Amino acid sequence: MNGKMKKVFSILLTAVMMVAFSTAASAQENSEQKNKKQRMSREQMAEMQAKHIARQLALDDATSQKFTETFSAYQKEVWALRPQGKQHGKKKADMTDAEVEKSIQDQFDHSQKILTLRQDYYKKYSKFLTPKQIQRVYELEKQSMNRLSKRGKGNAAGRPNAPGRPNAGRPNGPGKGKHNGKFPKKPTTQEQKK
Repeated sequence: MNGKMKKVFSILLTAVMMVAFSTAASAQENSEQKNKKQRMSREQMAEMQAKHIARQLALDDATSQKFTETFSAYQKEVWALRPQGKQHGKKKADMTDAEVEKSIQDQFDHSQKILTLRQDYYKKYSKFLTPKQIQRVYELEKQSMNRLSKRGKGNAAGRPNAPGRPNAGRPNGPGKGKHNGKFPKKPTTQEQKK
């Protein structure tokens, strides 16, 4: 190779290396951003949900701030009440009657604690929200929880539609009517004569 060819080859090699390096750096940066989104803490999710509800209620800034703080505190208390798992890791079929009885009583106790907590926070909300606004908070909270629940089920194995749920949200698929894209065959003239 002459000197000119070596120089061109060297420049090409440098360019290829730069492209490869920038692609790898970009992929790593995208991966880090994706991980940050995936690692959203419970507290961040509760705050995001509270801000969404506050926007839906069209609250002023001061009331929105009070609501966000109160809602986030409520969520933390709910998380603290979560049951501590299954009865010693046993399946329900393997549990004795006494263990099942205790499990049922634990569920009653948990439900009562949640009810008491909701009543306490109703009083706290009442200091800065109207009863209609509080009712709307409950509705929006339930909608949000349902949406998260469906998203979790639909995202099994990282796919938008979990197995057994083709075209989730669109039972007949896009642009398909009651025939699901398959229309009855038109009879030929010979078949019509029969």
